[in-house]
Amino acid sequence: MTGLEGLMHTAVVGGGLSGRAIQHALTRRGGTAELFSRSTGFDVLRDDAARRLGHAEVIVEATGRFIIGRRSAMDFFTRSTRAIATAARASGARHILLSIVNCDLPEVQGYGYFAAKAAQERVARQESENLTVVRSTQWFEFAGQNVDRMRFGPFAFVPTMTIKPVALDAVADVIAECATRDRSGATQEVAGPEVTTLWELTKQLPDKRVTPVPLSIPTRYGRAFRSGVLIPADQVEMVGPAYSAWLPTLG
Repeated sequence: MTGLEGLMHTAVVGGGLSGRAIQHALTRRGGTAELFSRSTGFDVLRDDAARRLGHAEVIVEATGRFIIGRRSAMDFFTRSTRAIATAARASGARHILLSIVNCDLPEVQGYGYFAAKAAQERVARQESENLTVVRSTQWFEFAGQNVDRMRFGPFAFVPTMTIKPVALDAVADVIAECATRDRSGATQEVAGPEVTTLWELTKQLPDKRVTPVPLSIPTRYGRAFRSGVLIPADQVEMVGPAYSAWLPTLG
């Protein structure tokens, strides 16, 4: 089945930028998509996910918290996925997990967030009976998010990394296609059309009230980020616009 025949109701778990983008992509296709997050009264680590999500035929897991510490990140992402995998098994729902291209490479396991995302994928593959993992490169929106997170007074530190970023809306469309069965396959990997750096993305942001400052991270994963470990393989599908075409949408 494709299109609306394959989508009765989708639960999107995660209330951040990705959750909202995925919800919009699904509703644009005429389906119903309900957002579950702490802002809507749902805590994936505390609530009965099987009961709350049991009516959905597709559960999209787009949970995300900016956690650098390895132990905290591991705890959050693996517990989240176990709860959602349990809910999906109980109801027979399909489970779609949003993840990151190359998060499982040895060079980046010292970075707690990536190590936790790799562990999350392993748990999902072990415990979800009907799973699709959608991996994307860093989103265009990451530049603004980093400025907000790494801002100290009038300055914001920008880690040195080479990336092939992608528009979040394009990733959300891929997830919606998986939910509607317009795409098939256990793993989908997507990236944007251009190799660049986080520094270049940040310099082009329209808000000039903050002065960016380059930050070279002195760790194995920091060196890997600089050398291009996050750039996907050549066969990874390219989706969405170039950054220069996306920027005007910020208003």
